[in-house]
Amino acid sequence: MNDGLFSAHRADLEMSVAFPAAGVVLEADVVIPRGARAVVLFAHGSGSSRHSSRNRFVASELQRAGLATVLADLLTPEEDRTDAATGRLRFDIGLLSGRVTALVDRLAGDEPTRGLEIGLFGASTGAAAALVAAAMRPDLVRTVVSRGGRPDLAGEHLRGVCQPVLLIVGERDPIVIELNREAMDKMVGETRLEIVPGASHLFAESGALEAVAQTARDWFTRHLPAADADSAT
Repeated sequence: MNDGLFSAHRADLEMSVAFPAAGVVLEADVVIPRGARAVVLFAHGSGSSRHSSRNRFVASELQRAGLATVLADLLTPEEDRTDAATGRLRFDIGLLSGRVTALVDRLAGDEPTRGLEIGLFGASTGAAAALVAAAMRPDLVRTVVSRGGRPDLAGEHLRGVCQPVLLIVGERDPIVIELNREAMDKMVGETRLEIVPGASHLFAESGALEAVAQTARDWFTRHLPAADADSAT
């Protein structure tokens, strides 16, 4: 991202942009509420994209709390077609985490997000990519939230995660609950496991996704600087 990609000042920005990152160009949808002092970058996984209805729902809740959001595709269109046929790239944590890290660097260095505190929201395998990026950029990433994530796939990078981490898992997803508990034991910073009652892996049950969005909102507003009161609508 550079100055030429944005033609407006930092006030109620909503646009789609192309991020040069890690040798490719990644599409992203950016929303920056007026007065935002923090931004949350979404890391998708398991065949999902910036168009994920679940992540867009969570993003809208964060925006209402005055947080900027960036929903970026971690795969190019050609890679996405390959992954749809093989399912291979969605589990390539090295590839995904490298791109999340590159996006973090751009958010920290370029307008209009320069100066905003950065949080990461990872879903499924994207949670592992977000945690690796947090370990790689401890000076830039302030906190991480995982939704139905596979933090275990971050491997030994978990021991380098010192930021506060919230892990949200559905009650009816017992294998993933156990994998999240094992990952918690390896992280050195503040960690919390939030189990959503009655929810399965995709949080499709009535009220489940709302619970995810509200829990994530409360975590981010606690661990990232709060936006001015008049910025939240």
